[in-house]
Amino acid sequence: MEAGTVAELVGQARAAARVAVETDDWDEYATLLWRAAADGAGALQIGRELIGSDDLVDRETGCDLLGNASDQNEAVRSDTAATLVALSERETEGRVLWSLARAIERTYDQRAVPVLVVLAGHPDAEVRRQAASSFAGVMTGLPDGPDIRALITLTRDQDPEVRNWATFTLGFQAEADTPAIRAALWERTTDENAEAREEGIRGLARRHDPRAVPLLAELLGNPEGVHVHTFSAAQIMGVPELLPVLLEYEPDDAGVTAAVNACDPVHQAQLEASAWTLVSALHQLRPDLDAAVYMQRFDRDLFLGLEATFDSPIHDVEALLVRADGDPLRAAELVLTDLAT
Repeated sequence: MEAGTVAELVGQARAAARVAVETDDWDEYATLLWRAAADGAGALQIGRELIGSDDLVDRETGCDLLGNASDQNEAVRSDTAATLVALSERETEGRVLWSLARAIERTYDQRAVPVLVVLAGHPDAEVRRQAASSFAGVMTGLPDGPDIRALITLTRDQDPEVRNWATFTLGFQAEADTPAIRAALWERTTDENAEAREEGIRGLARRHDPRAVPLLAELLGNPEGVHVHTFSAAQIMGVPELLPVLLEYEPDDAGVTAAVNACDPVHQAQLEASAWTLVSALHQLRPDLDAAVYMQRFDRDLFLGLEATFDSPIHDVEALLVRADGDPLRAAELVLTDLAT
């Protein structure tokens, strides 16, 4: 894309933004800015110019453009992160800081974490809410990292939407499990805000906390309000106590079948037996592959890994067995065929 075309699209987006401030219809603005951001280098240059403007709308647009450019172009992410970190040290307008928080998440750069920690303490609830959401893209992976500590604080925020988003990010997107995290999630299970309460329950279930079982059954017992993430939490929890209420749903509803299978002890026993037969067959056919079955900590699916090959496909065991019509020996043959192609 030519630089002039980027500039033209950004110019149209700036005009659309000024209209959207009055109408609250941001669709045209978003479409134009996304198209302009396809040219990462050009968008980075123009975005830097815009965030240096005295005009508030221009600085918002600059942040949004930089975030879009980073999302679409890995090559500009490092420079974008550095640019946004520098802006955070001088920007004071809440609206611009909201856009900055959303943009810096999409750099997927951990230099964003200290910025978001500061914004998590901002007096504007909308800025705190966006900070709570944006931590998801830049997690440190440390169980007691600054991002986790900030999120725990935000789960107790006075604003219900901040609590809701912080609890979702901490409970369902962070892959960390500590007593402090569980305590924060447990607190939210009595939150007066229904969404924050649900996120607390689902977050505990994701950590296989037995206290979540009756609360999760209660959520599942309300078909009007059940969420796809509730079925996912039930799948991860994987306990027979949830099976009766899950069987009240249509099998083809999003996530229902997977949750039912995970909570059905008969199905699980059959799956584990088939997985063992599959691995045993692979060891007989190709002992050099060092086949193994594993489950991720915050998931319920069984995966087949081949330790001796670095670029081999990872197989979902249940999906592989479906391909093999339930025959684990045939599944082993399919794995070897996949390796040969």
